[in-house]
Amino acid sequence: MLKNSFPLLLAVILLAAGLSSCEEIDNFRGWVFMPDMYDGPAVETYAPNTQIGDSISALKPVNGTVPRGFMAYQEFSPQQSGYDSAKANLTMPKAVPTDSAALVKGLEIYNIFCDHCHGDKGMGKGILVENGVYAGVPAYKDRDINLGSIFHVVTYGKNLMGAHASQITPEERWLVAQHVMKLRAQQTDEAPADEADAPEETEEAAADNQTAMK
Repeated sequence: MLKNSFPLLLAVILLAAGLSSCEEIDNFRGWVFMPDMYDGPAVETYAPNTQIGDSISALKPVNGTVPRGFMAYQEFSPQQSGYDSAKANLTMPKAVPTDSAALVKGLEIYNIFCDHCHGDKGMGKGILVENGVYAGVPAYKDRDINLGSIFHVVTYGKNLMGAHASQITPEERWLVAQHVMKLRAQQTDEAPADEADAPEETEEAAADNQTAMK
């Protein structure tokens, strides 16, 4: 008798276990063999955190901390006034490289983020413009721009162009700005402003620079 009822008893137990595991309780995963492997001490995103005084789980960075390689840019606002101020006052840090390798890097970044709208020559005829996705992208020769204004636009965006601050680091923005000014100089047959204003390097000065770099 007992032997014949064992399968039925086992079926009842399994059915009860299955039904209990489907209980509708928030964050309840049913009965588990090792609960500590399922319910760790981690706090869920945006959930209250009883371990912190303000009960916020998404903690903010410690005051005064900045990401590695961060360049402060708070003094120029995203508005037109900030653009005008950056154009008039913002200069490229001396630590940003300007050698041939930097120009190559600037070209690479330009090809990734700018070429599809502005075109490889900076004439405003990128593939998206030619396909009718965007219109009115200006040629660099038709714009009164400099390194500071380009950096500001890449950082915050302007008109239909969106901000690229989350995609391009500050140093990379300067490299792109150098390349844009190079394209503009090619279109206008002018030397970039930084090159035109820079004094010619004498042979003696060049030798001193080579010695310092060794």
